Amino acid sequence: MRLRGGGGDGGGERDGDSGDGHGGGERDGGDGLVVGVGASRGVPVDEVVELVLETLCAAGLCADEVRVLATLDTKAAEPGIAAAAARLGVPVRAYPAALLAAVPVPGGSAAVLAAVGTPSVAEAAALAGGGVLVVPRRTSRPVGRPAGVTCAIARGGTGRPGASAGTGRQTT
Repeated sequence: MRLRGGGGDGGGERDGDSGDGHGGGERDGGDGLVVGVGASRGVPVDEVVELVLETLCAAGLCADEVRVLATLDTKAAEPGIAAAAARLGVPVRAYPAALLAAVPVPGGSAAVLAAVGTPSVAEAAALAGGGVLVVPRRTSRPVGRPAGVTCAIARGGTGRPGASAGTGRQTT
């Protein structure tokens, strides 16, 4: 996959996307990948993109397979997440904390639950569309400061709620 230029404008439409907010360029079903992302406020786009690409590469996966970046609704407009989706050429799918809290995940954090209302953001967001977790939560490792990003990858989900109750909201 050829990444789109920096700029950080958060445009986020995949080539061929209808731009209607319903993901015309997002392929439903199949073996596409949903990347769940959790992030601290103000996280740099480069940290998000670097973690996603490193995680894909380490798992032997291709960035061209990514169909959507999924996250918590209160994080979807974060410039680092929106711009990362734009660079990857995919939409952002946003889920409310209550929906993510209902998704069974292999891990979870009391600190994350206290901060955002769900014990998992990255894994739960990746799984909310009904896929199968192929890469559990990984954390960024920036030099000289605390990690600001987590990601997890599911295969076969649409990024839209299927196995879970509720609805996800997509932004482009």
